[in-house]
This record gives sequence, C-alpha cells and structure tokens, in this order.
Amino acid sequence: MNSQKNFYREIAPLSSGDSFLVFDRIKDNFDFPVHYHPEFEINFILNGKGVKRVVGDNIEEIEEIELVLVGPNLYHGWELHKCRNKQIHEITIQFHNDLLHESLLSRKIMTPIRDMFHRSIHGILFSKETAEALTPRLLKISRLDGMDYFLEIISVLYDLANSRNQRLLSTFTVDADTFEEYDKMKLIYEFVQKNFSEKLTLEMVSDVASMSTISFNRFIKKRTGKTFVDYVNNIRVGYAARWLVEKDLSISEIAFKSGFNNIANFNRNFKVIKKCTPSQYREDFSGLRRIL
Repeated sequence: MNSQKNFYREIAPLSSGDSFLVFDRIKDNFDFPVHYHPEFEINFILNGKGVKRVVGDNIEEIEEIELVLVGPNLYHGWELHKCRNKQIHEITIQFHNDLLHESLLSRKIMTPIRDMFHRSIHGILFSKETAEALTPRLLKISRLDGMDYFLEIISVLYDLANSRNQRLLSTFTVDADTFEEYDKMKLIYEFVQKNFSEKLTLEMVSDVASMSTISFNRFIKKRTGKTFVDYVNNIRVGYAARWLVEKDLSISEIAFKSGFNNIANFNRNFKVIKKCTPSQYREDFSGLRRIL
C-alpha cells in the first residue's frame, strides 16, 4: 500500500453527463506532474522512445509505442526524460469509474472488460503488438461523434481486455481508505459541477456536505490537496479549457461563463493551472471531444 498525499490530485474536466473524454495532441514535452484521479485512463503514446513512465511503484523508459490502462486513483505520469522527439503523439481517454454499471459488467460478454478493470488497479501495459494493431483506430477516435464514438471506445476496451501478453505494472494497489469518504466527495463534486458558473461560498458547499466550515476545509484539503477556492477554480478552468477548444466564443465570454468575475482573475488562474495563457491553449491544443 502507498500514500498518495504527495501527488497531485487531477480534477478531470469530465462532467457527470459525459461518457468519455479524448485528448489527442502532438507535443514535444510532458508538463503534467505525477498525479491521480478517480477516473479510468487509457494512455497511448507514439514516437515516445526514451520517455519515462511512472505508474504506482513502477518506473520505466518506454519504447517507440506504448498503450497503458490506469485504474482509479493509481498515481501515474509521463516525463520527457531521454526522449528527443518533437512530434510525440499522445492520445488519452478518460472515463468515470462507474460509467459501466456492475449489472452490465456482470453479463457474460462483458466478463473480459470487468476482469481487466479489476487488474487495472495495478496499471496494465499492453503488448507492442496490441498497441500497433489498435493504432489506426485510436488515431481516428477523436474524429468520431455520438454513438459511433461511444461504441468504438467500448469495442477498443473489449479488444484490449482480450489481448495477449498484458503486463501489470505496479506491485501495490490503492488503499481502500482512499475510498472511505467517496460518497461525500462525490456529493460535493456533483454540486460544484452543477453550480461552478455561479458564486460559490465555503458556507454553501459546507452545508451540502453537512459539515462545519472548519471540518469541510480539512476534508477538501485531505481529499484533493487543495483549498476550497483552488478546488473550484480548477473545475472552472477545466471547463474553460474545454470551451476554448470546442466553442467559438471569445476568451472574455468563456471567462464569465466558467464563473470568473473578471478577465484578469481568469487569466491569472488559467496560467497557474494550465501553465499557459488561454489564447496559447486555444492555439496549441486540439482534439478534445466529449459526449453530450
């Protein structure tokens, strides 16, 4: 078992109404710290020889191509390390840990996926052959829409689950204590997701959690590693980042739509969280998709 208190808790820009998020981009660096989140994550990297992968207690240099499934709350991250390629292609697919209900996973046809999800608490590295076979399909996913998008990812999960020569990465799994307050955190998360564009006070969200403001402050810091204000701002910036790519709105419109009361405050928070300005993000990022 291992504590994750020293790692960054990512707040994924994935709402309760979304099924999958796909990030598809060409990059020359990995600027996101080692982190964890309650969502499942598939990570595909092409042209990444020399990149360093961290999944739980496993640290390895990767080859030219790799495909990994990371289970909920297992910390992970990729670093440039010895890679000198300026055209690294990364595709990341995130989805809620309860997207496929247990009643569906218990069906015989879903047994391989259910078993793979159970193994993913260690992180799973798929074989080079599997990664190469799925490359054409993974490269097309961000261009699909609607039910085609949904069904193709389910199909990819099924093929991954049935693939040969899978390797578990981390020797430890996430401690069950990580989930002991999951229901309360989920309640807070869903409330903030629904109301992030409005003015949110500490007292308001403390009431939702049936906690005093002092207890709530401790709780949110323990569960996310952030103050309440930082937690809300991360969610707001997450939505703003999505809209910068998805919507033809001005940056000031997105700032107010995502809950910031002025453009300067928005720009400052966005740069702290995303390490670039909103205009740079809009220019550089491509391929973000979501299910409505």
